[in-house]
Amino acid sequence: MTDSSSASSKERIIRLRQEIERHNRLYYQEAAPEISDQDFDALLAELGALEALHPELVDADSPTRRVGSDVSGGFATVRHLVPMQSLENTYSEGEVREFVARVLKGLPGENVRFTIEPKVDGVAISLLYESGRLVRAATRGDGQTGEEVTRNVLTIAGIPGQVEGFPGGIMEIRGEIYLPKQQFARLNEARDEEGLPAFANPRNAAAGSLKHLDARVVAERGLRGIFYGFGALPADFARSGDEFIRRLQNSGFPVPEHCQPASSMEEILAAIRAWDSGRHGLEYETDGAVVKVDSLSQRARLGSTSKAPRWAMAFKYPPERVTTRLVGITIQVGRTGVLTPVAELEPVSVSGSRVGRATLHNEEEIHRKDLRVGDHVEIEKAGEVIPAVVGVVTGRRDGSERPFAMPAACPSCGGPVSREEGQVAYRCANPSCPAQLLRRLGHFASRGAMDIEGLGERMVTQLVESGLVHSIPDLYRLRPEGLVALERMGEKSTTNLLEAIESSKRRPLWRLLFGLGVLHVGAVAARNLAAHFQTLDRLAAATEAELTTLPDVGDIMAHSIHQWFQHPQVHALLNELRALGLNLEETEITPPPGGPLDGTTWVLTGTLSIPREEAAERIRLAGGKVSSSVSKKTTYLLVGADAGSKLEKAQALEVAIVDESSFRRMIEEIN
Repeated sequence: MTDSSSASSKERIIRLRQEIERHNRLYYQEAAPEISDQDFDALLAELGALEALHPELVDADSPTRRVGSDVSGGFATVRHLVPMQSLENTYSEGEVREFVARVLKGLPGENVRFTIEPKVDGVAISLLYESGRLVRAATRGDGQTGEEVTRNVLTIAGIPGQVEGFPGGIMEIRGEIYLPKQQFARLNEARDEEGLPAFANPRNAAAGSLKHLDARVVAERGLRGIFYGFGALPADFARSGDEFIRRLQNSGFPVPEHCQPASSMEEILAAIRAWDSGRHGLEYETDGAVVKVDSLSQRARLGSTSKAPRWAMAFKYPPERVTTRLVGITIQVGRTGVLTPVAELEPVSVSGSRVGRATLHNEEEIHRKDLRVGDHVEIEKAGEVIPAVVGVVTGRRDGSERPFAMPAACPSCGGPVSREEGQVAYRCANPSCPAQLLRRLGHFASRGAMDIEGLGERMVTQLVESGLVHSIPDLYRLRPEGLVALERMGEKSTTNLLEAIESSKRRPLWRLLFGLGVLHVGAVAARNLAAHFQTLDRLAAATEAELTTLPDVGDIMAHSIHQWFQHPQVHALLNELRALGLNLEETEITPPPGGPLDGTTWVLTGTLSIPREEAAERIRLAGGKVSSSVSKKTTYLLVGADAGSKLEKAQALEVAIVDESSFRRMIEEIN
């Protein structure tokens, strides 16, 4: 090979390593990839081929020789007892055949059994158990060391904190943390409402959630885990991968639903092909199938490279991408007034369903992708749930395509549209906007807000479509003669609904404030605001400077609250509610001095038999305070099942531990 050719290859290798490192950082640390897995794998394959041609240029630190790191710097790092490796992957059945041939060559004359299981597209996690007790959870990191995320993992439902029947000593149980597809859809919808950038896919959402510094946010995201592998493991725990997974399942761990055995090349390929369609019904996203040697002793003899085991390979399915025409862009108005552009498409089948619409999230995304009405666009399903426009076929443009601009007025009510500085979302500020009405009413009546029993989505839709309700105050003007004419509304159900609506007038101020949907004000913030200002009038008169003196109220929330109260239609809304008799003071949740729990501070942990908010409310009504974290000021820790690190900290600080039965006795004595 000529010197010029070698120099050119060296330059290309350097550029590839730099580009791959950049994409590794975006994928693992920032959860914001710019290219698809398939495109990334192509870069890695090109680098591997060049390094094979030029062994003199091979570097031990090359991305082909080590695992991409997910270390973000926000958590303490810990060393894995056994390194966490990645899998070699392929998009070619021919390379699967080559993998099986290598395995058989490495185990001459032996009977080799394989298993094929789904490749979960989540965040790799390692759980360290000591004598059956979870003591540490860590991300994969660089394979040798990862970030400790124990506190966050303990908030994830279904992950055992204590396992009965586990052997003594140490075990590393490994798998993936994922965000269920439907939860991913809800999360992105909520982010759209808040004007926040949407997550590209469930894997990115899971990574961003797991690395959140506030464990309460992690708990709210609805993450789940699935486990199928191990690091350190007692020698007699299992003899095969199949037995290992069965033991995990019997111990309460969530495991893959389908692990298909195979003994021949034909069976392996048949399982891979069948899984391509079968995987769409799972609650988690999968991007391939993993072929593994089942026997653990055979795995040990095959060994591994510095990066991946020789006994496993991932076959990755290329994402289904179809081309259709963007015939228009319409605007959807959400509960908080956010205007979300929606792509109207020529209907096309993708990932097993017919797609005619896809969210575009915000104007910036449209400009970044250079989308124009009339374009031919490429469609995928993000997380196999949400249709997404992933690109434009610019070569098919004929000059008739039209650029898009956000409207200057709300398409529903005609009111002014504005975008706050530093925000990507446009909003309609009119609280009476018809397009916002359905979602606003549903939120207002929800259990976490005004808690109006019987006023669910179906009833709200009927009330709006029948013309009985045009605003929140209209709920309190409903009469029996109007309700009984609705579908499935007899005399008794009408009476029950009207009584529930009437009872809601006495709800504490914080519930009303939360129910009215002030931007950036959640239930906790509403409670704090109501407790501080005591009346709606005092809160309405507060300056931004006053608002920011409260804990957890920053500049953005303070500005949002202040601006909301300045709107003339908000004044009219609040005056109507006042005239209709709604409680605008926080008197109901302020316990009298000297309550039985007066002066005590409580923290709740674990799974209780009643909703946490209900337990917290009982404590508050008895004069106690509820805090989110254990400290020296904590009086009691209320402990439910699968209690986490709060229990350990409470024990270290000698805080009184109260189980649920003791708590019930205390409450009964109070009542």
